[in-house]
Amino acid sequence: MVLDSDEVFMDQVEGVRSSRELSIPNKSTATPRPLAKRSDVAKKEKSSLNGLPVQTGSSQAVPRRSSSRGGATPRPPLRRPLSLEMTPHYLRGSREQTVDRRVMQPPWRSGTAAPSPPARSLTSPSLGTGGWMRRSESTCSVNYPIGLRAGRGQIRPATSLPHIAKGMGGGTLPTPTRLCLLVALRPLNLEQEKQTFFLSDYKYEPQFEYAQPEPRSVLDKYRDGAGLFLQQAVGIMECVLRKFGTYENFEEVTGGSVLPKCQIWAAVRKYLQKEGCVGEVVVRLSDELLSQAMMVVESCRPTLTINLSGARQHWLEGMLRHEIGTHYLRGVNNSLQPWASSEGRKQFGLKPANPTEEGLASLHSVLLRKKPYLWRAALLYYTVFHAASMSFSQLFGHIARFVQDPDIRWEYCLRAKRGQTDTSQPGCFSKDQVYLDGILRILRHRRNIDFKMLTSLGKVSFEDVERLRPLASLPRTRIPHFMRDQERYLQHLDHIVSVNELDDETLQHLVP
Repeated sequence: MVLDSDEVFMDQVEGVRSSRELSIPNKSTATPRPLAKRSDVAKKEKSSLNGLPVQTGSSQAVPRRSSSRGGATPRPPLRRPLSLEMTPHYLRGSREQTVDRRVMQPPWRSGTAAPSPPARSLTSPSLGTGGWMRRSESTCSVNYPIGLRAGRGQIRPATSLPHIAKGMGGGTLPTPTRLCLLVALRPLNLEQEKQTFFLSDYKYEPQFEYAQPEPRSVLDKYRDGAGLFLQQAVGIMECVLRKFGTYENFEEVTGGSVLPKCQIWAAVRKYLQKEGCVGEVVVRLSDELLSQAMMVVESCRPTLTINLSGARQHWLEGMLRHEIGTHYLRGVNNSLQPWASSEGRKQFGLKPANPTEEGLASLHSVLLRKKPYLWRAALLYYTVFHAASMSFSQLFGHIARFVQDPDIRWEYCLRAKRGQTDTSQPGCFSKDQVYLDGILRILRHRRNIDFKMLTSLGKVSFEDVERLRPLASLPRTRIPHFMRDQERYLQHLDHIVSVNELDDETLQHLVP
C-alpha cells in the first residue's frame, strides 16, 4: 500500500508538538546569512525534505497562536523550522493543478517511474495546447470529419513525397483550397446510404454527397474502365477460389487475425528500423479509409494512415513494404534528382510515374508471402471494368461470384463508384485498375528492368530508367532492404508469376 508521505510526516510533527514545544531561536545571536544567488535558491528548493519548495523570501516566521493553559501568560509566537513547513490539505489546490498539468505531458514526463524518452527523438511538433505526437508511433487518429481535415495542413498525393518545409520562417502555411483526391471522394453520407442500401435488401441505389465535388475534368480522366487484362484478373481470382473455396477463407488463412493497435505500433517500429527511417514518418490509425492505407504529406510531414480493419497479422508488413518501402523511399530518392519538380519532369520528358509506381508497390505487398496471390489487384480491376456498364446494386450482385461477405462487396463497389452522385447510372472511377495494370507490365519486363536503379531514380517509369541513368544523382539514394539482393528479388517475382498461373507468352503478346 502506498501512503501519502505528507500525511505521515504531519502526524509525526503533531506528536512531537504535544510532548514538548519547539524552542525559540535568539535573534541577537543569530548569524546573518548572506543573500543567496538564484541558482542556490533553486537547488535548495529541490532538496527540501518534504518535497515542497522551501520559503526563502522572508526571514521572519509567520506568527502562530498558542493556546493558553490555566490563565498562564501567553507564550510568544513560535517559529517553525523551515524544513518542517507543511501545506494543509485545504490549501493544496495548487498541487492538484500541477498534477493536472502533468497529465497533459507525454508518458515519459509524467512520473519518476515512467520510462525515459528514447535516445533518438521521435517527437513531432505539438498538435496544440498540451498535445504531442510521436513520429512513427502516433496514437492520434485521423477520424475527424472531412470538414475539419481541410484546415489541418496541405495534403499532397504520395507521388510528391517527400515535401518537408524549408526553413523556420515566420510565414504560415497556405490554407489548402482542395483536399487530396482520394480523401475528397469519400462521401459525406456514407454510413447513412450504406444502412439504407442494406435495409433495402441491396436494391437501393445510393445517392452520395461530397464535401468538395471534383471538377468534371478530373472525373472524366478516370471514367473509362479498361479490359486489356480482364482475363488475367478472372484467372487469378478463380485460382484463389480453387485453392481456398471462398475469399473469406482465403483472407482468414493467409491474412491471419486483425491486429490490435499495440501490435500494429510494434510492427511499424520494427519495419521502420529495417529501413532506417525511424522518426521520419508519422503513422496514424483510422477506420474511415476506403483503401488499406494511404501515404500523403500532411502539414509538411510524410504521413502514413493505416486502415484498422485491414491490418492483419500476415499482411501488415506487406502493406508497410507497399507504403514505406516503395512510395516513401522512392519519394525520398526522387527529391534528390534534377527532375524532382513538375518543371523538371517536363524538362526531361518523363513518362507518368503510374502504372509503374503502384504496380511496383503492389508487387511488394505480396513479395515475401508464401502464397503471393494478387487477389486484391485482380478484384479491383474486375469490379471497375463492370462498374462502367452497371448501377451500384447491379454491380453489388455481380461480384457475389467472388465475394460473399456483403460488407466487403460494399467496399469494392464503393471504390469503383466513388465520385458519382447518382449511382443508379453506369459509370466507374477507374484509378484502381492501375494496380494490376502496373503489376503485369512489370512482370512482363522483369528480366530487363534494373530494379535497384528504378528505385534510386525516384518516381519514374521503368521505361525511362536507361535514359535517365547517366543523369541521376545516386550517392544518397536509399534502397529498401528486400531489394538489396537482386537475384533473390527476381526469384520472388518468378514465384508470383507461378502461383498466380500467369503465362509469360500471353503477357508478351498483351504488352509489347
